[in-house]
Amino acid sequence: MESEDTTKTQEMKTDLNLLLECLKYQMDNAFSQKEALVTIHSICQQNSNASVYFREIGGLMFVKNLAKSSEHSMVKEAALYTLGAIAEKNVYCQQTLCTSELFEDLTWFLSNDSNINLKRMSVYVILVLVSNNRTGQTLVRETGCITVLSRLFRTVISKHELDLSDKNVFQSYQLWSSVCSTLCVCVNNPQNDENQMFCCSLFPHANEWLKNCMTPEIIRPICSFIGLTLANNTYVQKYFVSVGGLDVLSQVLMQLESDSHETLSSAKLAVVVTKTVDACIADNPTFGIVLSKYHIVSKLLALLLHESLDSGEKFSIMLTLGHCTEDCEENQYDLFKNNGLPLMIQALTESQNEELNKAATFVLHNCKKITEKLSLSLGEYPFDENETQQLKDISVKENNLEEHWRKAKEILHRIEQLEREGNEEEIQRENYQDNISSMNISIQNTWKHLHADQIGRGSKAEDEDKSHSRQLQSYKSHGVMSKACTNDDQMKTPLKSTNPVHACYRESEQNKTLYKAKSSCNQNLHEETTFEKNFVSQSSDHVFKHPVHIAKNIKQQLPVTDPFTLCSDIINKEVVSFLATPSCSKMLTYRCSGCIAVEKSLNSRNFSKLLHSCPYQCDRHKVIVEAEDRYKSELRKSLICNKKILLTPRRRQRLSNESTTPGGIKKRRIRKNFTEEEVNYLFNGVKKMGNHWNSILWSFPFQQGRKAVDLAHKYHKLTKHPTCAAS
Repeated sequence: MESEDTTKTQEMKTDLNLLLECLKYQMDNAFSQKEALVTIHSICQQNSNASVYFREIGGLMFVKNLAKSSEHSMVKEAALYTLGAIAEKNVYCQQTLCTSELFEDLTWFLSNDSNINLKRMSVYVILVLVSNNRTGQTLVRETGCITVLSRLFRTVISKHELDLSDKNVFQSYQLWSSVCSTLCVCVNNPQNDENQMFCCSLFPHANEWLKNCMTPEIIRPICSFIGLTLANNTYVQKYFVSVGGLDVLSQVLMQLESDSHETLSSAKLAVVVTKTVDACIADNPTFGIVLSKYHIVSKLLALLLHESLDSGEKFSIMLTLGHCTEDCEENQYDLFKNNGLPLMIQALTESQNEELNKAATFVLHNCKKITEKLSLSLGEYPFDENETQQLKDISVKENNLEEHWRKAKEILHRIEQLEREGNEEEIQRENYQDNISSMNISIQNTWKHLHADQIGRGSKAEDEDKSHSRQLQSYKSHGVMSKACTNDDQMKTPLKSTNPVHACYRESEQNKTLYKAKSSCNQNLHEETTFEKNFVSQSSDHVFKHPVHIAKNIKQQLPVTDPFTLCSDIINKEVVSFLATPSCSKMLTYRCSGCIAVEKSLNSRNFSKLLHSCPYQCDRHKVIVEAEDRYKSELRKSLICNKKILLTPRRRQRLSNESTTPGGIKKRRIRKNFTEEEVNYLFNGVKKMGNHWNSILWSFPFQQGRKAVDLAHKYHKLTKHPTCAAS
């Protein structure tokens, strides 16, 4: 496969070399030169690398000079067409051709009495050089090329009545359409405020065309030009309204909406005009007062009901309705009067399109004030008497309008309620985290005090062990009965009345319980219930018959919102169970080190050493130690059998072997040249995301091994020295 690609590449290079030689040595044969240029264009369209190679061998500059110096019009046309196709295919070639000298030559072709085809090819090259290129937009203005394009926009088509069946008229129309497209890329993509200011002088001429020739061939190019020139520029929008552009668009929209009931193309064309109107009023909602004179809102509502429109076109209409009603009570009144609210509510409840739902919500929010105003009193509404009487008649005919609006209010109220619940959940989550952190701090402090008391009272507890065993039976019966018959506060009383020996045991057991509460505080309710059942099982059946039911009642009285209170209750209950065990004194003396060493910072190394040094291991830690010893012995045997000692972990050794050579020298990354597709990805990413190299790297399929710094270096080389970077 690679050999085939290499063969094709070599054949492509051979063909381009031969064609370039043919261009050089056939200067007297215009037909041969034209055929060679057409073949070069075909090769560059089929192979993406052909444009780069043709530029490297000097073919691009030769064709550029040929277009300027040739005496034959057909050679000039073919040369310009080839230049435009190569520049459109490859960004390197676009940057190479984007010079003031070429723009001046193209301006000269457009200014002189050249044939229409040569002018069309010149406009095509300008379109390619300016598209997605801010440098091209600047050069087209500085060289005066945009002035010539504006003159062509005014003069190419002289009559408002187009007969496209005529060949000459059709060629003139094609040139005019190309000029419109070129002016569009001069003012936008990327947006250029200076070019927008220059092109706004063409608005009066565009208005004349819209008034006198309402055909798709004229309306679509002019609406595209107006919309892109107006976009995000408030000064140009104000100028367009001042010269009557919004009035003209309103009249055109009214006519197209009335024709849409008969022809589908009129409905589609009306959506195009609607988008242009929206571009004019999006940043200046006060311009909606101009639309109210023509009752555009009612026309948009009628157009919205057209069955042939898709969701994207309906979204454009709804968005225009939202901007119309944003700051204009007259348009809000028209929406209310023409059953716009039920239509918006229906779209909000039935549509699954998120964008449509947002647009409908936008319209409903704009009409909230005017609806409340009308619901209070019809006489207070600041309109004339005829409109008030008309509103009364409509309210009589449409009794369900109030019901629809009530549903809309319920929907808005539901949305606000969900937002409030979300905010309350966030506040409760933050308070819960604060309580947990404060509880952990208090548990740690209490544990330290209890641990210190345990060390000081250990000897005293051993001396009084016998007296404790004598008092244990009476305490058990007294403690169980008090727990069964009293609440949580009464249950603490016998614990306080016992002797210091009991206090010592109670504090030491609280040490254990506090550690348990700290590690599993989220499961405290479950532990409480389980402990109650275990405690009752140790008591005699004839003393206490129904402990489970009483335990449940006690649990219901606990404040669930305070986790530390729950933990303290668990501590008290577990103390009772511990004191009831005969071997409690032995458990205090002989404890597993792994269970009680919670104050130390343990890890995988010192924890194993701690367990091996402990003579009193619990069953769980004894199993862990035996399993670890068994694994180490098997590993030691396998290493001795293989006669190989590993001093580093296997994973680390494998990674180090991969990153270094046998001689210990680190490997360098293999150099990979940027392909044409990667350069296109790079320029598109910078245009969309700016100098965010990581975002660009993740958004486009660059070669494996590329880094963000590689993209940054390559882009700076392309912008500063495009010729050197390309080679």
